[in-house]
Amino acid sequence: MRHLAPYQSGLWLAEYGDIRCQLCRIYRSTPQSQHLQNHSSSSPLNKHSFFTKLRQQVNSRFNSGLLCSHCHHSIEWLPKSFEVDIAAGTVLSIQAATYYDYPIRQAIRAFKHHEDMTKLPLLLHVLRQLPRPHGCHQDNSVIVAMPTTEQRLVKRGFDPVSILAVQLSKHWHIPLWQGVERIDDTISQQGLTRTERLTNLENAFALIENPPVKRLLLFDDVATTGASLQALGHALSGQFTGLSVINSKNSHQYHLSAYALAHGSQS
Repeated sequence: MRHLAPYQSGLWLAEYGDIRCQLCRIYRSTPQSQHLQNHSSSSPLNKHSFFTKLRQQVNSRFNSGLLCSHCHHSIEWLPKSFEVDIAAGTVLSIQAATYYDYPIRQAIRAFKHHEDMTKLPLLLHVLRQLPRPHGCHQDNSVIVAMPTTEQRLVKRGFDPVSILAVQLSKHWHIPLWQGVERIDDTISQQGLTRTERLTNLENAFALIENPPVKRLLLFDDVATTGASLQALGHALSGQFTGLSVINSKNSHQYHLSAYALAHGSQS
């Protein structure tokens, strides 16, 4: 697991500690016009009052979202989940937090391809919109982040999905499990059709240890067609006997469900 470098942590904390909306960058809790009036006022601010307000802002920041109400409601949250086949008679349900549209698409690309840590707070807000899996907790579930290859890790210098998965793990209080590896002989999924994606991902994953619990929560940043999560689920289903999916009518030993920041397009 790759962790944030010190400078990356600093960038993230600087943004997270900002009291402004991470999308519109307008001060939350106070209309912009009122904010300007307050700053133009010549009356000195009481020191005690300043720290009281600062503490209230920080508490509000950590107890609420990272977007202002207007920006939050301007985004379409929780599109209908969709299913992909991973084995004979077995489907994997994939739930995304939102659509892969502006402004989430631009934030994901900037973070993923340019290591722009200033976009991480916005993505963290998106992450928090994912519904906690019913009946899942730290003793019976693990999060399986979409693994990357060593070649891509060296080329990119960090693993964006792992960083996001760490935040999801903290939010849900469910541990990560790294028992699957990705083989280096596949190419990037960008620009491929669904058929090409599935062909490209054949035998792309290998199990390196048995999961410690019965519920496996697969996670990826973007599920454009769900092909990567489908291939990961298929690889896992090929390793276990009696695998089923959460909410399946059958009740077997292992259960899979999948989650992503974004999926498809609303338009």
